[in-house]
Amino acid sequence: MKIKSFFLGICLLILAGCQSEKTLTVAANPIPHGEILEAAKPLLEKGGIHLKIVEVDDYNLPNRLLAEGQVDANFFQHQLFLDEQNRRFGYQFKSLVAVHIEPLGIYSEKHKSLEALQNGATIAIPSDPTNEARALILLKDLGLIQFEQGEGHKLVMIYDITENPKQIKIEEIDAAFLPRTLKDVDAAIIPANFALQAQLNPNQDALALEPKDSPYANLVAIKQQDEGRLELQLLKEALLSDEVRDFMEKKYQGVITPAIP
Repeated sequence: MKIKSFFLGICLLILAGCQSEKTLTVAANPIPHGEILEAAKPLLEKGGIHLKIVEVDDYNLPNRLLAEGQVDANFFQHQLFLDEQNRRFGYQFKSLVAVHIEPLGIYSEKHKSLEALQNGATIAIPSDPTNEARALILLKDLGLIQFEQGEGHKLVMIYDITENPKQIKIEEIDAAFLPRTLKDVDAAIIPANFALQAQLNPNQDALALEPKDSPYANLVAIKQQDEGRLELQLLKEALLSDEVRDFMEKKYQGVITPAIP
């Protein structure tokens, strides 16, 4: 990481000497994405880049903002979600850098363990296709349902469930609203960013979490044609810096982990 920090310093000095302050605008979920960007902000300011963070609370708006040119990048999604959005909406976005991993977890205000779930229990899961698939995979790993994975890159859906011994009722809810459903359902599977916003600690409050080696690293997405922009390359280096890594490790205490070990 020291080489990256040295490279970042050199690039920032070059940028600072060539032009006046430039603004780089990034749409991000407030926690943890916005907080991580805040940690990178001082590194960019040294090179004359003002990082403007546009906070968004859902999974629908950030890619629209990027497509419309209202932001230079966004930071909220993983690669599978990005691929699905590109396919569905015709975006031509790509990953600039994978930054961190945040686990999907199952939470409950009514039960202290998964074993306490009764027959016919209701579990809320994210409604977007990729995180719905992640949630169903977690339920399968926990032994609550079974399904066939299918061929190719087909995402698992509720209709693919072949065994449901407890007759669990699954409700699809917009991910941002999942914490609010906890009082109404037996359990909810919630992405870590929305859990943290609701002051839930995944390591302490979740009944179960995805494995630590989850492949769903959260990334910064950009337009394909913008990959060569110096400001974006410097953002990448800042997010991979020792300073930002140290921030994540101290701030999140293992709940949110750097994508690169």
